Amino acid sequence: MAYDELVKIIKESDNIVFLGGAGVSTESNIPDFRSSDGLYAAENEYGYPPETLISRSFFDRNKEVFFDYYKKNLICLDAKPNPAHYALAELEKAGKLNACVTQNIDGLHQMAGSKNVYELHGSVHRNYCMKCHRFYSAEDIMAMEGVPHCRCGGVIKPDVVLYEEGLDDNVWNGAYNAIKNADVLIVGGTSLVVYPAAGLVSVYKGNKLVLINKSATQYDARATLVINDKIGVVLSEVMKKLKEGTEE
Repeated sequence: MAYDELVKIIKESDNIVFLGGAGVSTESNIPDFRSSDGLYAAENEYGYPPETLISRSFFDRNKEVFFDYYKKNLICLDAKPNPAHYALAELEKAGKLNACVTQNIDGLHQMAGSKNVYELHGSVHRNYCMKCHRFYSAEDIMAMEGVPHCRCGGVIKPDVVLYEEGLDDNVWNGAYNAIKNADVLIVGGTSLVVYPAAGLVSVYKGNKLVLINKSATQYDARATLVINDKIGVVLSEVMKKLKEGTEE
């Protein structure tokens, strides 16, 4: 059985890295971008596609509309970690998982207890004044009407990688090296179509690639193990089996 094989892989390694996408957070009721009911598919009131609304050039020229869309669609303060987040945090605490590399911006991995998290696309929970660099939380941003401004008068920008912006070099290098040196790479909740994040799979040099996703990916043929199911369902069941094995 696939779950038993994943349990065996985890038991035999203490150098696992997890690479996750939007599917990890959809189980916490955070919409993704590309599914049939995701943000790309939904009609919006602004007359622009989401790629435009959350691009750097749009932010620069139309901050009012940017923040209206951003606050309504990308900040989900009521969201809570799901079984996938908690399972990964447990594996890290147990010395099995070395790092979580995520494309998500919701901070749920940290909320669940994960410590070593590489947020490729930034986080809604970090916001900085573009003038004096003072820090503001997501709650601060939500409490401000219209375009959020610092007490110094500068505009506050989310520490989120917008379209047309490059990834943070330190975050990218950390994720790159973690995956390159991993014994096991578990990829979950991503169809592996968004670059450059999807390209990180090709950096992995090991021989235990595990793909957990509801649909097929371009890397399935290369994988050691493919499980087509929700990441939270899979990891919660695997954790249960790991605990049962410890108790025996």
